[in-house]
Amino acid sequence: MSIVYDKAIAFKKKYATGVSWRIKKHCEVIDRHLNPGEEVIYVFPAQKNNEFYDIFTTCVVVLTNKRLLLAQKRVVFGYFFSSITPDLYNDLLVYQGLIWGKITIDTVKEEVILSNLPKGALDEIETNITEFMMQAKKLYKPRENNYEKTK
Repeated sequence: MSIVYDKAIAFKKKYATGVSWRIKKHCEVIDRHLNPGEEVIYVFPAQKNNEFYDIFTTCVVVLTNKRLLLAQKRVVFGYFFSSITPDLYNDLLVYQGLIWGKITIDTVKEEVILSNLPKGALDEIETNITEFMMQAKKLYKPRENNYEKTK
């Protein structure tokens, strides 16, 4: 078994109330896209959608030492894969509902909504993602403001 799958199952055992399916297949997609030198820091399964009643869009979210990865293996053929690098990350929003929680990751290009997360896991997920992104963003040089130069 891969380290991604092992960490996903450990998360699932720790927080059993989340909704997730086909974790092994999603982890295989992540394994295909891990770059040399990337270390897996944190893994959790979630639903990549905005609706609590849509329970068929499970994905696996992986935080590595270089980026945040999301993978979803389709049932028949193909898969979806997204990569969020620290320079594209803006912020993170946590919503805790009656049964499950939701996390919205805001990037420069889009919002990634992860739903049907166990309420008890929200703090842990937020801390891992936020701490990594804050440290990683320090490594990027600030962009020059071209508007200020034209004045």
